[in-house]
Amino acid sequence: MPRNLRRLMHLVLLCPLSKGLQSRLPAVKVKYLVVTWLGVLVSSWVIYMQYSSYSELCRGHVCTVLICEHYQRGIISGSVCKSLCEEKTLTLQRCLSTSPTHQVYSAVWKEKAVVVKCALDEAVGGDGPPGPGLTRPVGLYDKPARGTSMDEFREMLHSFLKDSLGEQSSLGSLVSRVVSLADVNLDGRVSLAEAKAAWALLHVDEFVLLLALQDKEHAPLLLGHCGHLYVTERVAHAALFTLEVPAWARPMVPEAAARALNRWLAPAWPHRVRIAIGLLEFVEEAFHGAYGSLYMCDGGARAVGYSTSYDCKLADLGGMASEAAVRAFLRGRACRGSDDCTFGRDCSATCDRLARRCNTEVVRPNLAKACALLADFLLFGAPSDLRDDLERQLRTCATLSGLASQMEVHHSLVLSNLKTLLWKEISDTKYS
Repeated sequence: MPRNLRRLMHLVLLCPLSKGLQSRLPAVKVKYLVVTWLGVLVSSWVIYMQYSSYSELCRGHVCTVLICEHYQRGIISGSVCKSLCEEKTLTLQRCLSTSPTHQVYSAVWKEKAVVVKCALDEAVGGDGPPGPGLTRPVGLYDKPARGTSMDEFREMLHSFLKDSLGEQSSLGSLVSRVVSLADVNLDGRVSLAEAKAAWALLHVDEFVLLLALQDKEHAPLLLGHCGHLYVTERVAHAALFTLEVPAWARPMVPEAAARALNRWLAPAWPHRVRIAIGLLEFVEEAFHGAYGSLYMCDGGARAVGYSTSYDCKLADLGGMASEAAVRAFLRGRACRGSDDCTFGRDCSATCDRLARRCNTEVVRPNLAKACALLADFLLFGAPSDLRDDLERQLRTCATLSGLASQMEVHHSLVLSNLKTLLWKEISDTKYS
C-alpha cells in the first residue's frame, strides 16, 4: 500500500480513537480496521434499507384511524368494527405488505392467528393520523345514497359484479352472499352503514375473488370486515418457499445459496406432492368456474401457500384476475408488440400488428404457470425411478401455450396425466 494512502487510512480509522487506546494497539493492522469499518457501514446500510422499506410499505395505522373515524361517525359498519375500534382486541402486529396501497398485517383475534388487509389510496399517506392536511379517500363511502331501496342495492351489486366477473348465470347467488355479509347484526335488513361498507369492499379486487371462492377449500376463509378492511384466516405457510431474499439484499446473497437453503427447509417430498395436487386442483377449478375463469397474473411462488396439513392454500389472491377484467384491459388497447398486451406480470396476449390492437385471449394458461412453479418445488428429492417421467411431464406442461378456446382438450389431458402420476405416489399412504 502506498505510504500516502496508508497515512490517510491511519488518520480516518485511528484518529477517532483516543491516544491511549492507539498506544495499546500497536499491532493492529489497518486492513483489520478497514474490515471492521466496512462491517459497520454495511450494517448501517441494511438497517437504513429495512427502515425506509418499512416506513414506505407499512401504513396500517393510517388505515385503521381512517376506518375507525368513519365507524365512530356511523358512516360504516362491520363485524370486526367493535373489536378494532372500541375493544382494541384486534390489533395489527407484523407488517406483511408488499405494496403501500394494499396493507397486510398479521394479527390475533378471538385467540386465532389472522391476517388483516386494507386497501389504502395512494393519496392517503404520511406518518401521522388523518387531519385537515391529509387527503381522505374520495368517494369511498359515498354509495349507496340515503334512500336507496333494497331492490336498488341488489341491482347495484349485480351490475358491479357483472362488470367485474362477466355475465354469469350464478351472479344472483353471489349478490345474496354479499347481502348476507353486509347484514352484520343478522336482523334480516341491511342498514345504510352496512351497505356502504359492503360496497366499499367490492372495490377491492382481491376481496371480490375471495368472496367468489369462499366455497373452495383452496381459498382462505373470510372471517369479518369493517368498512373496506377485512380479516381472513392465516395460512400457516404463506408461500411455497420459506426463504425470500429481499430485493435490496439479492446482490449480496448468491441465488444458489438461497435455493439450497429453501430446499433444505422444504417439506418432505410426499408432503410436497400433496401440495402440488392441491394446486393442480385449484387450476382446474379456476378454469370455467361458477363465476367464470380466473387467471394467475402475478405472485408466483409467493402467492401459493399451504396449511399445517399440507393442503394447498392461496394466501394471496391479489395476483389473480377474472377473465372479464383481463379482456376489458386488453380490448382495443393499442400495441406495437406483445409486450404492450400484458395484464399484470404474466397475463399476455398477442398483438395484431395490422390493426395495431391487442387480441383479448391470454396465450399462456394457468396450468403452464403452475407447472413452472412445481418444477422448482417437486423435482429435488423425487424418487429416482419417477424423476425422469415427472420432469418430462412438468416440462411439457410448463411449455403449454395457445388460446384456451383451442387447446382445452389438450390441457385437460396434460393436467389429468400429471395428477395421476403424482397421486399414484401417495395414494394408500399416510400422506394421501
